[in-house]
Amino acid sequence: MGTLKIIHSADWQLGKPFGRFSHEVRNALSEARFDAIDELGKAAMTAGAAHVVVAGDVFDNVEPGDRIVMQALSRMERAPVTWWLMPGNHDYARAGGLWSRIRARAPTSVRIVDTAEPVEMEEGAWLLPAPLEHRKTTNDPTAAMVDMVTPPGALRIGLAHGSIAEFGASGESSNIIPPDRAKSAGLDYLALGDWHGFLTVGDRTAYSGTPEIDRFGRDEPGGCISVDLRSKEAPQLRRVETGRYCWISRRWNVANEEELEREIATLRTEARLSDVLLSLDLMGVASLSDRVSMLTLLENRLAHELRNLDLDTDEFIARPTSDDIARIEVQGALAGATAALQSKADANGPDAQIAAAALERLYVEALRFDAEVSK
Repeated sequence: MGTLKIIHSADWQLGKPFGRFSHEVRNALSEARFDAIDELGKAAMTAGAAHVVVAGDVFDNVEPGDRIVMQALSRMERAPVTWWLMPGNHDYARAGGLWSRIRARAPTSVRIVDTAEPVEMEEGAWLLPAPLEHRKTTNDPTAAMVDMVTPPGALRIGLAHGSIAEFGASGESSNIIPPDRAKSAGLDYLALGDWHGFLTVGDRTAYSGTPEIDRFGRDEPGGCISVDLRSKEAPQLRRVETGRYCWISRRWNVANEEELEREIATLRTEARLSDVLLSLDLMGVASLSDRVSMLTLLENRLAHELRNLDLDTDEFIARPTSDDIARIEVQGALAGATAALQSKADANGPDAQIAAAALERLYVEALRFDAEVSK
């Protein structure tokens, strides 16, 4: 046959709860995972691909609920492609379970591959799936591919979910796949899921990553792989971005508001802030007045521009200046308490952090009092 074009995806994890976020953020992240299905369909049409293969973890668990299932199926039905869905470790196959329900409701364009048997995708191209029947197994899920028989000269495309053995996994790890499986099973391409970032292993094996990033640690947006396959040739792989939200981790070492503004300006050039979840470690030493103004900028302005802000200020230290202390002492009666707190904060003893926080609180209250008086 000529060139077969497919889209390789995995790890949709539809129904992921995102429990630590606010209700508004949870809803936005959940909806974005459905929108990613539309983006995969667009990627397929742009590439001229007739098939989207999904290497496991379509759903976040084995009981995602009817709404999540029907939303997924209706989104897939919109695109003029065939979707090949395989159970992973989050949505593993069980008799009479999730995948039986989906098969009964799925349109003809959605194919469930929940048994380890080769299936013809189109003339001259066969899919060799390795569905998981348990969340964890010490067995290699791809071992059966070696003995799967396909017609002579046909393209052999493996589909599996697990960890490549050379990643340093121990003998007790689960769902381990040998790095040479594509060669040992005579595969033209091995499409993998489980690792949530884009990663190639040799020239015929790759992880697509998730189409919508769901955790910090990967600044790249979600994506899929557009794969061009031709018999006896290495596949041509091209990563295609599909995700909306960026999960960005940063450590900013700043001493004043001007330096903070520069960091924010740089962030604006990297992504649209309304689509950014930012995990920010703020570091440095600043005057008390600068620290308060900088935290106010982050909490009252930047946090509202972002989709979500996780802010850690444990390493952002205030060193009160004489002007800072004078601003507190203007009330007179607080002079003794201010001096005692400053002494403890400067001593770096066991109570230093508490004393510094109390001193900052006094400073903020003094500012609030001044504001009320000036009205």
